[in-house]
Amino acid sequence: MVYEFEGRTEKEAIDRAAEELGLRKDDFDVEIIENQRSGLFKKGYVKIQVHTNQNGSNRNAGADEDEYFGPPDHSDDRKAAGRRQSSQSVFGEPEPKNEFEKEMIEFVEGIVKRMGYGGQVSVLFREDRKIGLKIDSEYSSILIGKKGKNLDALQLLANIYASRKGREDMKIILDSENYRIRREESLVRMAYTVADRVRENRGSVLLEPMNPFDRRLIHTTLNDIADVETKSEGEGLYKQIRVYYRGAGRR
Repeated sequence: MVYEFEGRTEKEAIDRAAEELGLRKDDFDVEIIENQRSGLFKKGYVKIQVHTNQNGSNRNAGADEDEYFGPPDHSDDRKAAGRRQSSQSVFGEPEPKNEFEKEMIEFVEGIVKRMGYGGQVSVLFREDRKIGLKIDSEYSSILIGKKGKNLDALQLLANIYASRKGREDMKIILDSENYRIRREESLVRMAYTVADRVRENRGSVLLEPMNPFDRRLIHTTLNDIADVETKSEGEGLYKQIRVYYRGAGRR
């Protein structure tokens, strides 16, 4: 289910979402739709979309019901510290520790095999209500696909399968050849490059369509640049971000 919330800051909008939906912050994914910094005569404004597979207690569902099970959220220091502890504890334990992990590994390996490619799946990390699986294959570039779209599709299927096994509370993260980390680093570099271009030209740049996690990374990366703002445009799961110079307005 998808809901929209607003606040003066990202934290305020997320807190409002948790309160109105009656959910914990770990129970939903957040996508920043619009982020405007505060100024002398202008208050800060953040608009977010909340993606959750649980029914909120005080809201009706929005029209868009696509869900995206993206990589871990790096915006909260406390949760990031918890993830580091969890990830460290799994090193050396790539084998499944219970029946659910075994079934997930067999499911992903089965999909890869039916696609006509060989590959081995193991546990990458374990967290509270989240598990990462790593695909080792000589065909990793094909399984990842352009901009990670094949990997995202496999990940979505894995999460659907987990839900059908009665584990809607678990999120499955798929990775191969450390693509998620490399993609994140590439997007951050690109965001700063685009911001420099926008500030120099006093105009705007429309980025390529991205999934919700990648878009949130762009929004968050550029949030600290005073004269640059961002806004998501389009419909569906893969929207575009417009990066524009604050003094020029939107084009």
